[in-house]
Amino acid sequence: MLKRFSLMFACAAVVLMSSCSSKMGVMKQEYFTVTPGVLEVVGSEVPVEVNGKFPPKVFNKKSVLTVTPVLKYAGGEAMAEPVTFQGADVRGNDRVISYDNGGSFKTKFTFDYVPEMEDAELYLRFVVNKGRKTYDLPEVKIADGCVATSQLYRQTVATSNIAIGEDAFQRVIKQAKHANIMFLIQQTNLRSSELASGEMKELKAAMSDIAADFENKVLEDIEISAYASPDGGFSLNDNIATGREQNTAKFVKGEMKKAKLDGYVDSKYTAEDWEGFQELVANSELPDKELILRVLSMYDDPEERELQIKNISSIYSELADEVLPKLRRARISLNYQIIGRSDEEIKEQYANDPKVLSLEEILYSSVLTDDAAEKKEIYNTAIKLHPGDYRAYNNLGVLAYNAGDYSTADSYFKKALAVDGNALEAQLNLGYLALLEGDVAAAESHMTVGVDSKAAEEAFGNLFIAQGMYSRAVSLLEGKNTNSTALAQLLNKNYGEVRETLDNIENPDAMTHYIRALLGARTQNVAFVYDGLKEAIKLDPSMAKKAAGDLEFSRYLQDATFQNIVK
Repeated sequence: MLKRFSLMFACAAVVLMSSCSSKMGVMKQEYFTVTPGVLEVVGSEVPVEVNGKFPPKVFNKKSVLTVTPVLKYAGGEAMAEPVTFQGADVRGNDRVISYDNGGSFKTKFTFDYVPEMEDAELYLRFVVNKGRKTYDLPEVKIADGCVATSQLYRQTVATSNIAIGEDAFQRVIKQAKHANIMFLIQQTNLRSSELASGEMKELKAAMSDIAADFENKVLEDIEISAYASPDGGFSLNDNIATGREQNTAKFVKGEMKKAKLDGYVDSKYTAEDWEGFQELVANSELPDKELILRVLSMYDDPEERELQIKNISSIYSELADEVLPKLRRARISLNYQIIGRSDEEIKEQYANDPKVLSLEEILYSSVLTDDAAEKKEIYNTAIKLHPGDYRAYNNLGVLAYNAGDYSTADSYFKKALAVDGNALEAQLNLGYLALLEGDVAAAESHMTVGVDSKAAEEAFGNLFIAQGMYSRAVSLLEGKNTNSTALAQLLNKNYGEVRETLDNIENPDAMTHYIRALLGARTQNVAFVYDGLKEAIKLDPSMAKKAAGDLEFSRYLQDATFQNIVK
C-alpha cells in the first residue's frame, strides 16, 4: 500500500512539474532595466537601451517569445524593432534562453520623436508562440519619457544671429599707382621716351589729384626700387643700380614739387636682380629654361652663376635679347589712401539724396541705426536704386525673422535667391526657418548650399544641436553668447560654460531664464531652478505649463514652491 502511494505521489509530481513549465512565465518589471532611466530625445530620435534578465524556471522550453518595445503617448504609440528569443527545445535561429538557468540580453533601439512623446510611457509587449498556439503575456511598463530639452532648439533659433548680407563699405581704401622706367644696358640716364610713357602720365596725374583733393586723399609714401641685370661684374652693376636709383629719385621729387605734393620718398636699389631673373625665366618659353633654373639653384655665388649661364651658349643670346633687358629698370610705386565719408556725412547725404551714395554706403547706413523701421526704409531704398543686388532683400527677411514674421521672412529670402542664385546668406536663413519647423533635413539641405558664407559657422552650430551632435555644436558656437550656445553646452554637459554664456547674453528672454532653470535642475542648484522659472514665466506665461510637464524638474514636482511658481 505504501509503495503504491509513493508511486502515485511521484507521478503527480511529474505531472505538476510538467504543468508548471508548459506555459511561459509572466514577465515582471524587475526583470528589465532601462538606460537612460528617464528617456531623452537626442536629435530627432529617442534612443533606448534595455538590459533584460530571464530568471530560471520562467522561459518555456518549447516556446518562442517576441518582445516589442512600445512607447505610448496621448493619441498614439510607436513600436521599435522587436527582438525574439526561443526555448531550448525549439528549432530556430533566435537567441536561446535556458529554462533551468534563465538568460540575459541587451538590446538597443530608437523611436522617431514626435512632440507628444514628452508625456509617454515605455512598455514591453510580449507575444508567445508555442507550436500552433499564440497568446499574449501582460505588458510591462519599464520607463517614463521623454526629456525633450534638445528640442528647445526650435525656440533658441528664433533669437540666433541669422545671416545678414553685409556691406563692403571701407572708409579708408588703400590705392597704388605704379610706373616703370626702363634703361639701356649699362646706362643710368632717364630717356625722354620713358618719361612720356602712359604709365608715367598716369603717375603724374595721380600726384596732382592727391595734392588737389587733400581732404579725401592722403599720400602714404612713394617707393622707388632700382635694379641692374645680373650680367657683368658685381661692382659695375652696383654702380649702375645706384645711379638709376639716384636719377629716378631726383626725377620723382621734381615731379612732386611741380604737383605741390609733400611726402616721403623711400628709394633703394638691387645691384643684381637674380630674383627677377629667375621669375622671368620660369615664366618664359625658353627651350632650356629648366637647365637655367637648375644652375641658379646649384650656385649661390653671383659670378659663378653668371659664368655657368654664359657657358650655355645655345641660349645665352636669347637671354640677352628677351630676359635681361626687362631687368634694367626702376619701379615707382605711389601709395595713397582714399578717405570715404564719415558716419555723419553718410547719414546727412542719405537724408538729402541717397542717390549720391554708393550701394555700399547705403547698406552701411543701416548699421548706423538700431531702429528696425529705419533699417527697413534703408533696405527698400537700396532695392529701388540697385534692384540687382540680393543683400537688401535678404536683410529685409532678417528684420521680419527677428520680428517673428516668418512667412514674410521666407518670402524675402526667396526673393534674394531669385535675384542671385548664389545668395549664400539667404540659403542659411531658409535653413533657420526649416529648423523653426523642426524640418532638420530641409535645414541641412539649405545650409549645406550656404556653407561658404561667413555666417555658416553659427548656422551649422544650430543645425548640429538639432542633429544631436552636441560637441560639434559647442565647438562652432563657442564665444557666441546666444540661447543656442547655452543649450548646446547644457546638452553636452558643459555646465560651467552654460552659466557664463547665460550671464553674457545681451538681451535675456524667457528661454534664457528657462535654460538657467534647467541648469539648476541638472546641477542641484535650487536657486537657479526657482529664480529661472520665475523670470521665464514672467516674460512668457506659457512657460508655466511647459515646466509643469518637463521631466527635467521631476524631483521638484511635489515641492510646494515649485507648484506655486508653475500654477
